[in-house]
Amino acid sequence: MDRRVKKPRPRAKKTMRQPNNLALRITLLPRDTNRHGTIFGGVILSHIDLAGAIEARKTCGLYNFVTVAMDKVVFHKPVFVGDVASFYTSTLKIGRTSVTVKVVVEATRAVDQETVRVTEAEVVFVAVDESWNPVPIKPKT
Repeated sequence: MDRRVKKPRPRAKKTMRQPNNLALRITLLPRDTNRHGTIFGGVILSHIDLAGAIEARKTCGLYNFVTVAMDKVVFHKPVFVGDVASFYTSTLKIGRTSVTVKVVVEATRAVDQETVRVTEAEVVFVAVDESWNPVPIKPKT
């Protein structure tokens, strides 16, 4: 009889599929800085909103989307003047009238060309008609 104790196998980590669709790429300018000399977070949020909207329209079609929520916004590292920010997106969920998009922001540093993850967020958009009422969406096939 074998008395060895079997060690449990390590569980695989659940990993979310990382966004890989490049939606937007910009160079940050001195006008975008805060009093600390880094890029103002609101500027990054504005570009996250634009990148997410691009992904929503690409996934669902030519609806008029409005932003209803930004969730799980995390600023990992600062962004500096001259950095090139790349906004990568993926669609997480499509509901009856809404679509949730993951946006990951990477900055390529101007000084040494190192690329680092600086921000990420989940953005919820709702499709609306001319009267601003939610409308059902049908994903593109």
